[in-house]
Amino acid sequence: MTATTDSAPTRLAQSWCALSVLHNRIEAHVERALEAGHGLSVREFSLLDVLSRQHPGEGGHLRMAQVAEAVVLSQSATTRLVTRLEDRGLLTRYLCATDRRGIYTDVGEAGLALLAQARPTHDEALRQALADAAAEPELAPLVKALESLDCGA
Repeated sequence: MTATTDSAPTRLAQSWCALSVLHNRIEAHVERALEAGHGLSVREFSLLDVLSRQHPGEGGHLRMAQVAEAVVLSQSATTRLVTRLEDRGLLTRYLCATDRRGIYTDVGEAGLALLAQARPTHDEALRQALADAAAEPELAPLVKALESLDCGA
């Protein structure tokens, strides 16, 4: 192999880099909109969103490890995030009735109201960030792929 071949980025690496750029741009755009409009970070919005989808039936509540996985944070970072939102009166924590080691978290009325107010801001910022990215030739195929996904919504 030549030095040029060894140091040249692979197509996969270039694609991964483009995906990373797209993600970072979208997240930064949405973050600015949520912070400015509602005093929420993307992670806080995501946590409220995930927890708002819980239900009282069997399997309806997520343990902290599941919440951490859903918001893509470590368990300790998720716990700190939950604590911040709990301190703001947006969440409540309580022990599982059947397993006293389990701690559940619910979104309170204030959290649901803030989430409902923030959702249109989130969605519009996401649409705008994707439209901006679609105008760039290296990101346009990723935007098209993302828009073609059917995630059950």
